[in-house]
Amino acid sequence: MKIGLIGAGALGEYLLEEQGKYGYEVVAVLVRNQEKYEGLARAYGVELFHDVTAFLQADFDCVVEVAGVPAARAYGVQAAKEKDVLIISIGAFADAEFAQQIELAAKEHHHTIYLPSGAIGGLDTVQNARDTKQLEYVMIKTRKPANSLVDEPITEEQVVFDGIAKDAIALFPKNVNISIALSLAGLGVDETLVRLIADPHIQTNQHEITVKGPFGQAIFQLTNEPLPSNPKSSYITAMSIIGTLERMQRTIRIGS
Repeated sequence: MKIGLIGAGALGEYLLEEQGKYGYEVVAVLVRNQEKYEGLARAYGVELFHDVTAFLQADFDCVVEVAGVPAARAYGVQAAKEKDVLIISIGAFADAEFAQQIELAAKEHHHTIYLPSGAIGGLDTVQNARDTKQLEYVMIKTRKPANSLVDEPITEEQVVFDGIAKDAIALFPKNVNISIALSLAGLGVDETLVRLIADPHIQTNQHEITVKGPFGQAIFQLTNEPLPSNPKSSYITAMSIIGTLERMQRTIRIGS
């Protein structure tokens, strides 16, 4: 499968580095500053684009967005008219108008929008419970190193947010992107509960998802290590992108 990347940051570079091991090939990259990434283009034999229209006319099968929420909102709808689209910045879908527009564009042009699970797991169970009207309660507790959430030094853990996903993404757009993925899979942004904790005693991001309904209860716990090449990006997020690309090409798909 040939793919075109929107963005050439840590996740984009990881996909370029790993492509020889998997069934995808990066052939085009959309960036804001072509000169900045000319070395990257030479190293991996990709074509750089600054203009999104020209980028979408290039010969590849799927757009993969790894550039952040503003880029997803800026280019997602236009991309969905031309290609299948994989979006990792799921926080863009907190904007109901954007979510509606990109879904409509994909339907009208017979394309598919893929949303990887990113830094969390268990979304198949959440979706199964929702689709059978068995889902009654969804909560995610996220612990992060204190210095990523609060400016002043603290010695004990501190709850910095306790509420619904809709408010969490507005207040902490860079820290609770995953709550939108959970909301889309489950009860929506108005009913998905989020607790965000600043913890001075940890160095990794930790998530605990609890879902309940007549089916019973499920609890998923994850501790995310950073990408070796960039501590600001999660290893499991990069894995989820590649895993999604791999499953897109399979005849038999498990859990999706």
